[in-house]
Amino acid sequence: MVTCKNIFENKNIEVVEARGEVKVLEYKKDLSVNAATAMAAYFASEMNIRKRQVLIELKGNAYTISAGAMQWTSGAVTMAADVKGLGDLFGKALSSKVTKESAIKPKYQGNGLLMLEPTYKHILLEDVSDWGGLVLDDGLFLACESKVQQKVVARTNLSSAVLGKEGLFNLCLRGQGIAVLESPVPRAELIEFIVENDEVRIDGNYAIAWSDTLDFRVEKSSKSLLGSAVSGEGLVNVYRGTGRILMAPIQ
Repeated sequence: MVTCKNIFENKNIEVVEARGEVKVLEYKKDLSVNAATAMAAYFASEMNIRKRQVLIELKGNAYTISAGAMQWTSGAVTMAADVKGLGDLFGKALSSKVTKESAIKPKYQGNGLLMLEPTYKHILLEDVSDWGGLVLDDGLFLACESKVQQKVVARTNLSSAVLGKEGLFNLCLRGQGIAVLESPVPRAELIEFIVENDEVRIDGNYAIAWSDTLDFRVEKSSKSLLGSAVSGEGLVNVYRGTGRILMAPIQ
């Protein structure tokens, strides 16, 4: 039996979000500083630049995480490569080349605790079933329940990749389970669009995640070339159909 102390009773650590077995821990202050760095650390904390960690309480279930993301485990927790065979290995290697995600993601299962490495990015916990299929921008994936399917989806047209600056392929999560994402901005600053047989136009690659039910294209901001030139917008990213979009205020 392992007893883990100085986490939940630590007054400097706050659980800022929780879904199922996943908890997001945030350190209110960085206490590992010296006289030379204390002032910078203080103002960083005041501006919401804080260390965050993901703690997963494994209860016989399994989670797949990004390669190198594990910090420690306790209890009867085992790790295995999330690969089903030689063909699956080649498929994952190919998908890693086009999505910029790690080829082999370790899978942890059993009964115990799994702590991920600290990060200064913001952590989002999303229920994949709420999205239908959740398409992620490059570098957003941190972890998910292993029952969640990870697929590589390609753009429906070449223009959305070349002109939208989003790449030809993206990682898409499907099924039921929790996904852990690393966001460049906090949830409080993310704009969420719920689209029902309509469209959203975004000038730039600000969308960090969207439903795969949406048709993503790059189009002129105006029906005419002259109108696009006069408006100064030129080409915009268009998400059309029914689904959801998470948009950051910065690229």
